Amino acid sequence: MKILYLGDVVGRAGRSAVTEWLPKLRAQWGLDFVVVNGENATNGAGLSPDHAKGILLAGADCITLGDHAFDQRDMLSYINKEPRIVRPINFAKSAPGAGSRVFEATRGRKVLVAQVLGQVFMKRAFDDPFSAIDLVLKKHPRGGLVQASLVDIHCEATSEKMGMGHYCDGRASVVVGSHTHVPTGDAQVMPGGTAFQADAGMCGNYDSVIGMDKEEPLRRFVTGMGKGRFQPCTNDGTVSGLYVETDDKTGKATRVTHVRQGGRLIPAGPAPIDAV
Repeated sequence: MKILYLGDVVGRAGRSAVTEWLPKLRAQWGLDFVVVNGENATNGAGLSPDHAKGILLAGADCITLGDHAFDQRDMLSYINKEPRIVRPINFAKSAPGAGSRVFEATRGRKVLVAQVLGQVFMKRAFDDPFSAIDLVLKKHPRGGLVQASLVDIHCEATSEKMGMGHYCDGRASVVVGSHTHVPTGDAQVMPGGTAFQADAGMCGNYDSVIGMDKEEPLRRFVTGMGKGRFQPCTNDGTVSGLYVETDDKTGKATRVTHVRQGGRLIPAGPAPIDAV
């Protein structure tokens, strides 16, 4: 199966990049299943129903959220109406929606998507992510009830993300990090057949400070004082993510590569080998 995961969509630049590039990549690479993290898509904080519809229309099969899952208040009710949106398993016991779902990919194949929030350096004390994901993976063994499984680990620390990758190795097809908006150079297939990258990066404008217009973050770094709100950059969006191929019988990853397409500062990366 050919799976594409796109990292955090940030503001209008990220939404425009996904709208432009995802339909092309879906067709050219023959993608079977696409997951997009959309938790910063609406003005950099949360996801509105209208913007969720736009990402799904562009070709996403599933949208994951994160610690800003419900910053847009309409998502509290909309997530129960749209099963293709997955919030973190351990966000809150009373949170609406679901933290994991099984989706149908091409040719009737089943894909599990789960998201979990980390604990290290996060602003809120979320429940233990390891025990939370353990329960989900035990119910959905890869190569059995599902042909593939993807875990989105949304947190600050790369060490915690790497820990989650090793914890799920041999049980999940893909473990990919989100939240920090900066792509890491560690895309790999782990010994147990799990594709891993500590952070897939963001879909947004990279001439920025993690997707935000540079002026206000720089002012705060230099002076220690804020003057206004952070505003997402516009124009020149890049899509950034992880491409994975899996074996349907075992659920193991057989190929993995980081993906970057579009944007002004970052040249378009090559298509995955044998993907076109």
